[in-house]
This record gives sequence, structure tokens and C-alpha cells, in this order.
Amino acid sequence: MAWTVDFGSFVRSAPELVVQPRMGFGTQARMRHGLLATRGADATTVGTLTLDSYTRVGDHAAARRAVDEGVDLNGYPIVTHGPEATRRMLEGVTDGDFPVQVRHGSAAPQAIITALAAAGLHATEGGPVSYCLPYSRTPIAESVRNWEESCRLLAAAGGPGQRPHLESFGGCMMGQLCPPSLLVALSVLECLFFVQHGLTSVSLSYAQQIDEEQDEEAVRALRALAGELLPAVDWHVVVYTYMGVYPRTASGARALQDRAVRLAVRTGAERLIVKTAVEAYRIPTVAHNVEALETSARTARLARGRPVLRGNADNEVYAQARALVEAVLCLGEDVGAALVEAFARGWLDVPYCLHPDNAGRTATYIDERGRLAWSAIGAMPIGHLVTPRPAAALTSGGLLDALHHVESRLDLGQLAEAGA
Repeated sequence: MAWTVDFGSFVRSAPELVVQPRMGFGTQARMRHGLLATRGADATTVGTLTLDSYTRVGDHAAARRAVDEGVDLNGYPIVTHGPEATRRMLEGVTDGDFPVQVRHGSAAPQAIITALAAAGLHATEGGPVSYCLPYSRTPIAESVRNWEESCRLLAAAGGPGQRPHLESFGGCMMGQLCPPSLLVALSVLECLFFVQHGLTSVSLSYAQQIDEEQDEEAVRALRALAGELLPAVDWHVVVYTYMGVYPRTASGARALQDRAVRLAVRTGAERLIVKTAVEAYRIPTVAHNVEALETSARTARLARGRPVLRGNADNEVYAQARALVEAVLCLGEDVGAALVEAFARGWLDVPYCLHPDNAGRTATYIDERGRLAWSAIGAMPIGHLVTPRPAAALTSGGLLDALHHVESRLDLGQLAEAGA
């Protein structure tokens, strides 16, 4: 079975914003049902095949036991099910009008890449930093080696009409409270790493944060840097709906999703990862996901007539991100080795990240404008652009308040409107 599926080309040529769920089920029947429902939604969609936790950490024996015993897994065990079973599951589901992306979260994804390619799939995501620091204690140098091999495996898996595609998760580090400049820099650097190891189709990610204007600056900066540094590569931008503590009211959750849609449309992003109105308190069903896809598509169609703010280098996010990218690239032509060295020097330093290879000398706060700002920059080479405010450093209580900032603001706002 050969599908003519080029994930990157499909997204870039779509007539409207492409919307995508985060969805994964343990059995082939449930996974097929979820993909068919996604395909049938009144929206331009791509499918998601999210893998289970055992497969993510390489514990395939545990995944096998769970499958054999009928345990309900939290994702699709693609290695355990094997390529033939996955091909049968996808028969009549994926084609040139509906590509499917595999999402996993692994710092050592070689077996996953091999399995998805054998099943006829060619799109996935992650990266040597973004799938290492938040999710594992794997040394960054080891993760870089794993991802070098994985990129080569994925690049070699293509064929006619099947150009492999790899999305950086770098714009989503830690979910929240990471200033946009570092998210933009990591996404760009990971895509440069992918290209160096054979990929010619990539996507750059950015996770919605807390301030709409700052988010617009960030996505515009991301597009500008991609245009400058990835000139001969097929690329697009994917925006993630907020990945932090989610509003508990349905109206608050919908308001946050609408903001993400408007961000994607106004900045010219080609794809959006959606969330549902029930994120805060339960695992969404297939029906919840379809509703979120269709609601987001309707919002995007209504917003499409507004002016699009594409790549723009004239903002503070761009200046900081550019400085970080240039500093890392000055460490050597090998992007992977440069990333390892940059973290060792503290030139890249993710706030509130406890990974042993992260310096942990940076910190952030929410400033008087409601934007994410640096209270400490450690050794990051942006001192000529940033005036950190150590006095604004968050206490434990302040950190907790900051983590709930979006949830509290939107839920209280919606409840106030309801009581008016």
C-alpha cells in the first residue's frame, strides 16, 4: 500500500487554517474511529496518532503486556502493534487529502521512527532539546545522538510523493512561563538541526502564552527567522493552543481557544493544535475533539478577512531570539554539538526546568503589561537587549499564581459576564 501523502505540502497548500487534535488510543479500532472522526469534521484537518507512555520511554515489554491483557493505554503503541496492523488500521483513512502525524515525546525515538515509516507514515515531531529537557533525564548529548540517527532514518523513509516531515516541539518548552524569545530560538535551532541531518520539510512551533500582543510578536519573529535561516526548505508554522493550566469554565476555555485561532490567522500560521472545552478536568472524547476542531475552523473562517501580520523582525522578541540563535551557531557548524555546548555554558537556559543539563539560572515573571519577562537571564547572551529585574523574582506563592494566571483571568472574566 502506497499513499501519496506529503504532510508539509498539504498544510501549506490548504485553503484555510489546518486544525489538528492531540489524540491517541490504545486499540486499533478506537484509533481508527478517532482518525475517521477527525477526517469527517467540518474543517480542514490532519490526523494525529499520539503514542502511549510505555512506547515513549522505550518500555516495549510493558506495552506488550498491556496490549495482551487488554489494559487501556493512554496512546497508540505503534511499535507493539507492528507495521502490518497499523497499515490495516489506516487503510481507507489516510491519503493525499488527510495526512496523519505521529506524536510521541521520546528522547530516543529510533524504534518509533522505524515503526511509523514501516507502516507508511512519514510525519512526526519532537527534537533533541524539546523532547529531552521536559520529559526525561536523558543527557542532552545522548538525546542529540539519538535524534541525529532518527532524522537520518526518517529522511531515508521517503519515496515518490512521500516527503518526510518533522515538526520541532521547541516552541512549547515547559508549557508556560517561558518567554517567547527562547521558544522561538529553540524552534528555529531544532529545525536547523533537522535540516542538517537530511530533512527538507519541517514545521516550527509556538505555544500560545499569556499576552495576545506578545504572542503575535513571537510568531511574526518566528516566521521572519525561518525565512532568513531556512530559505531552501519547505517549512510552515504551527501554533499550539495554551499548554498551561486551563480554564475550568467552558466559556473560559472557548475564549482561550478563540484567542489561539485569532493568533494563528493574524500571523499567517498554517496549522493549529486545538484543545477542547473540557481540558481542565477530564480526558477529551472523540466527540469533544471534533467539536473543538469545528468550532476553531468556524472562528478561523470569520477571522480570515482581517489583515494578516506575517514575518516581522522589528520587535523585541525577534531581537532576543536572533541573539540566542546567532550565539549558538557561533559555537560550530555542527548544530547538535553547538546545542550541547550552549546548554553547558548556560547560553540556553530554560526557566523552571529541572533537567540536570539545564543551568537553571534564569527566571521569569509577569510584568505590569501582562507580558512574560526575565527576572534573571543567567549566562544567556541577551544582556545587551534585556534588563532583568531580580526584585521581580517569583516566590513559591508567586509562581503558583503565575501558573494559574490565564485560568483565573479567563474564568473570573467569564463568570463576571455571566453574573452581570
